[in-house]
Amino acid sequence: MAKAQLSEDEWRKRLTPAEYRVLRQAGTERPFTGEYTDTKTNGVYKCRACGAELFKSDAKFESHCGWPSFYQPSEGDAVVLLEDRSLGAVRTEVRCANCDSHLGHVFEGEGYDVPTDQRWCINSVSLSLDPSDGGDADDASRP
Repeated sequence: MAKAQLSEDEWRKRLTPAEYRVLRQAGTERPFTGEYTDTKTNGVYKCRACGAELFKSDAKFESHCGWPSFYQPSEGDAVVLLEDRSLGAVRTEVRCANCDSHLGHVFEGEGYDVPTDQRWCINSVSLSLDPSDGGDADDASRP
């Protein structure tokens, strides 16, 4: 997939105001309001801005934090990590490697029972779900 490089005016035309605020201005949707927070559908989560594959449903888990949570991206080069010092704390921001859109943040060492000990806390509005073969998200034995 060719890197998506659009002007901010082109992004504004392509995205809804809520999508633009999160994806292009690094905003955050309110917790427990996103369409994918509790979704258990098998599939692939893609960047809503450019369509790049980001996460698979088999890496999604219940963190009860208010946003969809994953324990790893689908590919190591699907995302870019940046230091975020906003809000008076040091966090790790997650951006789409293809279009540089803000997705959310990744946290480590929180004690979730997942293979990576990471929680990729991603805004629903930054994702679109392609319900296909993304793993077995309906497995009741998962965390």
